[in-house]
This record gives sequence, C-alpha cells and structure tokens, in this order.
Amino acid sequence: MAKGPYRADHVGSLLRPDELKQARFKAQKGEITREALRAIEDRCIADVVKLQESAGLTSITDGEFRRAMWHTDFLTGFDGVVATHSQYAAKFQGKDGSTAETRSMLVVNDKVRRSKPIMLDHFQYLKSVTKKVAKFCMPAATYLHMRGGRKVVDEKAYPDMAEFWADVATGYRAEIADLVKAGAEYIQIDDVSFANLCDADIRKQVANDGEDPEKLPEFYARVINSLIAGRPEHLTVTMHTCRGNHESMWMASGGYDPVAEAVFNIVDVDGFFLEFDDERSGGFAPLRYVPKGKKVVLGLVSSKLATMETKDDLKRRIDEATKYIALDQLCLSPQCGFASTSGGNKITEDIERRKLELIVETATEVWGSAV
Repeated sequence: MAKGPYRADHVGSLLRPDELKQARFKAQKGEITREALRAIEDRCIADVVKLQESAGLTSITDGEFRRAMWHTDFLTGFDGVVATHSQYAAKFQGKDGSTAETRSMLVVNDKVRRSKPIMLDHFQYLKSVTKKVAKFCMPAATYLHMRGGRKVVDEKAYPDMAEFWADVATGYRAEIADLVKAGAEYIQIDDVSFANLCDADIRKQVANDGEDPEKLPEFYARVINSLIAGRPEHLTVTMHTCRGNHESMWMASGGYDPVAEAVFNIVDVDGFFLEFDDERSGGFAPLRYVPKGKKVVLGLVSSKLATMETKDDLKRRIDEATKYIALDQLCLSPQCGFASTSGGNKITEDIERRKLELIVETATEVWGSAV
C-alpha cells in the first residue's frame, strides 16, 4: 500500500448518526451505562467505516465518534490539563449570517504527564474493523498555548515554559509510540494555530495575550516537530490547518501568506491538509514555498455547505494551484471534517457521502488513481 496522504483523502471527523447522539445524551444523564454507550459507538463506527470504504477512500477514520469535540477529549487525557468555561470566547460565523460563541478553554494547572494511554483503544478498535489504512487524528499541542498564551499555563507548575513544552512532547511521543506498536501507519495532526495566525483580528488578540504573532509561526512549527520527533520511517504524518469548524460556521479568515515559509519549510510532516474552500482562504500563491517531496492536500470541497461542487470546478482549481506547485505534489479532500463537534455541520449524511465519492471520482480522473 502506498503511503499517505492519498490523492483522495479526508480530514477525519464525520457526521454522528442520531442513534449515537441520543446514546451519548442518555449516558450523560445516567440513563444508560458506559458499556452500553461503548457498544453503540462500536456499531456506529463499523458502519461509518463501511461508508468510507464504499466511497473508495484509502484512509479510514473512526469519524471521531467517541469524542465530543475534536480536541478537548484528547488533550484532557493528559494529567495537568483541564477544561474550563472562561471568558475567552471563540467567535464563529457562517455564510448565512449565523453566529455563535463557545466558552471552552483548556488550562494547565499541574505537571503535564501521560500516565496512561489516551486514545489507544480508539485506534485499536478502528484497525480491527477495516482492512484499509486506519488513520488516527490528534489535536496539536499548540492549542494549549494559542488561546491565552503564557497565562493559561500555571506558573507554579511551570516557572520555565521550556519544561512545559518538553513534558508535552514527551507525552505525545509516548502516545504515538503506542499507536505505532498497535499498527498505526498514518497519523494526522490537527492544528488551528497557523490558520488563526493568518487572521488580523486574532493576531491582535494574540498580541493582547502577551505573545508575538510574528514569531509564533516558527515557534509553533518547532513545537509540532518535537511532538513527532523520532517517529519510524514507515509512519506517515500529516498536518491539517483549520480556520474553525462549528456547526457549519468558521472562526478565522486570511490567506496562508503570513505563515507559509515557517509552516512549509520547518514543519517536518509528509503532507499538509490546507483549506481552500472559499475566498476566506486566499489564493494558492503561498504554495510556492512547499518543498519538493512534500504533498499538499487541497481542501476544495466544503464540509460546511450542502451545495455540491462539480468535477469541472474542482479540476479548474487544481489546475490553478499547479501554477505554484507540481500536480504530482497535490491531492484532494474536504476543507475540514464534517463534525469537529458532536453536533456536526448543517448537512445530511447523504451529502457527506456524495462529497466523499466526488473527491474519489475527481482524484481518479485527475491523477489516474485515488491512491
């Protein structure tokens, strides 16, 4: 099997079926046991694996069906990291004029330790129900710093931030090592910091938090490298850059120009999943910084809107990108996941399936293979 990223790929999260949403709600209220919820999760994951396989995808995820949110469930798996409801609100907006705020914040109140595997069991079950490439997605640790800067890391626990980042990297590398032992061949790091640092308003907030938005891209790039340092050669690692994905709304705007050189030339991954679904993402010119040997997965298909793209439009945009990067370095995917939070985006499972099939069909026509 060829290594990822694949010509037709996807970001990872998928729409949760109503049965799973209702079961999670009942479990939270104590109406069903954790074991009963687990059985429903298992069945729903097996079904969504079949959906991906039938669409023709090579990389298969569990849809993040065991998570309430793409990042919180993983990051709070480390000792010392807790979720709070604070005044640091993330503001989302949609094309239809809708808006929302999520008042969730992660803070570090003690030494960061991985005292036990975090989501190893998630991966083990996924691998047991697919014969294709089981892809595991994990949030980047940069999220622990991006929203709030130094003040979200307790100074008594970490008077020296270098020790904080070292402990975080140790925890990540231990989780990755266990995933590899369990047979992982493909890991995706999901990061919001780089895309957020392309947004002028968010850069102002970062400065207000006492951080330098000009220096953070290079610093965060080196943080990402520390998380995956020492990985085996056969392990594919990619990174998705996200501008926010909450019930079909987004958080950040701006092209990749402010971060392109640092991200593409420093981050030591095999490929980059980049959002190019609409004008918020800017143009393809920053792709000129991508080195030979690395792939870019063009997120041209919206996971937020129900409107179906056409093959002709996708092919036209792929052709536009080749003005800055070779066709052989490109792949195709949705711009983000379909359900970064358990509620999911405002589209149907049928549209989700049709978009995945469209990506596979288009990739096959452009490159001669979806792999």
